[in-house]
Amino acid sequence: MLLFFALGLLVHFVFFASIFDIYFTSPLVHGMTPQFTPLPPPARRLVLFVADGLRADALYELDENGNSRAPFIRNIIMHEGSWGVSHTRVPTESRPGHVALIAGFYEDVSAVAKGWKENPVEFDSLFNESKYTWSWGSPDILPMFAKGASGDHVYTYSYDSKRQDFGAQDATKLDTWVFDNVKDFFHHARNNQSLLSKINEEKIVFFLHLLGIDTNGHAHRPSSRDYKDNIKKVDDGVKEIVSMFNHFYGNDGKTTFIFTSDHGMTDWGSHGAGHPSETLTPLVTWGAGIKYPQRVSAQQFDDTFLKEWRLENWKRLDVNQGILPVDYLNNTDIFQAESMFTNAVQILEQFKVKMTQKKEATLPFLFTPFKSLSDSKQFDILRKARSYIKDRKFDEAVSLCKELIHLALKGLSYYHTYDRFFLGINIAIGFVGWISYASLLIIKSHSNLIRGVSKEVKKPSHFLPCSFVAIGILVALFLLIQACPWTYYVYCLLPVPIWYAVLREFQVIQDLVTSLLTYPLSHFVGYLLVFTLGIEVLVLSFFYRYMLTVGLTAFAGWPFLTRLWTRAKVTSLSWTFFSLLLAVFPLMPVVGRKPDISLVMGAGLLVLLLSLYVVTSLTKRKDSFIKEELLVHLLQVLSTVLSMYVVYSTQSSLLKKQGLPLTNQIISWATLASSLIVPLLSSPALFQRLFSILLSLMSTYLLLSTGYEALFPLVLSCLMFVWINIEQETLQQSGVSCKQKLTSIQFSYNTDITQFRQLCLDDIRRAFFLVFFLVTAFFGTGNIASINSFDLASVYCFLTVFSPFMMGSLMMWKILIPFVLVMCAFEAVQLTTQLSSKSLFLIVLVISDIMALHFFFLVKDYGSWLDIGTSISHYVIVMSMTIFLVFLNGLAQLLTTKKLRLCGKPKSHLM
Repeated sequence: MLLFFALGLLVHFVFFASIFDIYFTSPLVHGMTPQFTPLPPPARRLVLFVADGLRADALYELDENGNSRAPFIRNIIMHEGSWGVSHTRVPTESRPGHVALIAGFYEDVSAVAKGWKENPVEFDSLFNESKYTWSWGSPDILPMFAKGASGDHVYTYSYDSKRQDFGAQDATKLDTWVFDNVKDFFHHARNNQSLLSKINEEKIVFFLHLLGIDTNGHAHRPSSRDYKDNIKKVDDGVKEIVSMFNHFYGNDGKTTFIFTSDHGMTDWGSHGAGHPSETLTPLVTWGAGIKYPQRVSAQQFDDTFLKEWRLENWKRLDVNQGILPVDYLNNTDIFQAESMFTNAVQILEQFKVKMTQKKEATLPFLFTPFKSLSDSKQFDILRKARSYIKDRKFDEAVSLCKELIHLALKGLSYYHTYDRFFLGINIAIGFVGWISYASLLIIKSHSNLIRGVSKEVKKPSHFLPCSFVAIGILVALFLLIQACPWTYYVYCLLPVPIWYAVLREFQVIQDLVTSLLTYPLSHFVGYLLVFTLGIEVLVLSFFYRYMLTVGLTAFAGWPFLTRLWTRAKVTSLSWTFFSLLLAVFPLMPVVGRKPDISLVMGAGLLVLLLSLYVVTSLTKRKDSFIKEELLVHLLQVLSTVLSMYVVYSTQSSLLKKQGLPLTNQIISWATLASSLIVPLLSSPALFQRLFSILLSLMSTYLLLSTGYEALFPLVLSCLMFVWINIEQETLQQSGVSCKQKLTSIQFSYNTDITQFRQLCLDDIRRAFFLVFFLVTAFFGTGNIASINSFDLASVYCFLTVFSPFMMGSLMMWKILIPFVLVMCAFEAVQLTTQLSSKSLFLIVLVISDIMALHFFFLVKDYGSWLDIGTSISHYVIVMSMTIFLVFLNGLAQLLTTKKLRLCGKPKSHLM
């Protein structure tokens, strides 16, 4: 069995990794011939302002007094330049937003698994193509464009990362630092001949990254005075810098200014997904080569922003972030036509390189070219476009070039996804084979379903292994001839041994069919329909959280459909009550939208009241509750009180802009560190140990909570306690004798395997309950597939200085705490129902793999990036759940069975 689990982990790791080879491969192409526009550019230098986290509406709308928060920028819109809304793509994070702005393409999806601060793939950028680039701002953004640059011509000036503090007194200092350093730089340049010579060259870029607005948005929300005042500070700073540039260069009219943002921000201070508040960012540009304001009487847009912003008379030019906005250019028609022609040839070169690479790695008779852009059609379009430019038919040339760009991009996508169907089929075949093999193993080794059916054991034939060896050799030769990557061998050869293992159990399959034929058809179909419906509810809950409410409501009525109601009325009513109470959480908005510390305090008080009740009950049983264990429980109660104090104190301190108190930070980290140690000091008695685990984890969860979600693990744990009781009742109902009462059962690492029994039909329900509760733990208070479901404020008791990996780890632990509570309860269910953890785990594995297969087929490579990203996230979540289930099962066993000694005293309550 140990070998099976090791192979299972390996197989699931391959299935998990396959998604990155199929969907997360880099679309970038290298090896093209550079193309340049033959005409001189209108500007000698570019000044790029990026106000990180600035929403379009926050900049453009008027305040309550009818005044603009950014009067200088608004004056530019009305008198000097062009404006519009820049539409970003998911993920709305700083790195992909800046890559789109500076490198001209949307985030390389392969970067998802490779890094945060520095871009992990090689790409060309505006900075790299410049003569010189000087940049000021955040240490998280600037280095990734300097690292990939060829030569030493991209200079960065960053403040210390500790300045990025969400609890700081004034985050606008980040922007002030940038403006002051730019002014100091130009002051120094006047006295430095070498530097003066450089900044007077052509093709110069100045990049000002302004992080204050994003920091204030995370800390105080976009509706706060801090966020809005920061916009005014940025506007004042931009005005000073523009004036300085014009003065320094003698108003030579050769400077282009662009003011924009990488992404927006939700009302609750987060970003990362596809809400309009995150994807709509401002774009204002003026100076050399930019069109002047255009007065219009009417504009056609699907939204009502123009009227709300009172900008309906100034032409709005929307762009997609990362695409050259030709409509903004104020230049000759021939310049625009030549620019579009050069752009089209550049993209066509990428198409040609991609096609050549795929053609060389495919057998000639299997290669299917992209028919919409054949060699003859390429030549014909280029010839016509050049002819139109020669005949001064510039509009026709631009239109034709846009058509060529569209076809070339479609062709790039075609060749980029050329092997996707082939790889997907192989993974799906492997998936089905693995599910079949795991199911057969359950039936063969852990159930009585086929006992006594088989009459004889046939001698194994050599035909089957020889056939599969031949198939494996043929597949390997096919891949070798096509010079496929080594990962293709893994994906294509993996199904071969899996299906060999399945067909080796042909006798089991035959016996299973024989056994099922003796089973009443109506019962079989009924159970199959219920199982299928349960799986579909689980799958739908990933898209619609209210489906969890539907499932929990169905759970609430379960005791009344069985004889449980007549045997255990109090337990049944408790099950119904807590199921319905837990069903409320998926109907509530995701965490972070409405922070409410009073709810966190309320959850803490409920924990204290529950602790008082439990401790009082246990102290009455002097035979089972000694002073050492009382001390442990009192320590945990004290930890809960301290957590409540830290949450309240930190909130007050941040509201006063006094930062995170050091004492609070120390207590928070100490609570987190002790949360997995203190439960090991408690008694291994079933309910005492589970309650100790709940107290320790709740202390940490309170520190990571901002609102109603603090109540979630408490309600979930109550339902888990009832689940343990109700499962023992169902076991007694089915006729299996229970040797011990729940109050006398103790967790023990060395369990007597003779107590284990074979699986029955009811165990499928138990395994399904576990999977359902795990999914509820994931989605009960948020949507883990959506980045903006999480609020950075939840980690402010631990740290406020921006640290993506540390903050991400803390938020991940917050997600896993309900997961651990469910797994610990499941350990108790296995113990009380006398069932091997391996048996139930196999059923859970099959259920989760069926879900994963659903999501594998539901992965999208079309539509919006939000749809694509969400579909991939669902698959990754289910596969991660399957893989980490083994780890969490081990953690749950450690938390429930391990007993540490306190002060050298002997361990008590040994079985």
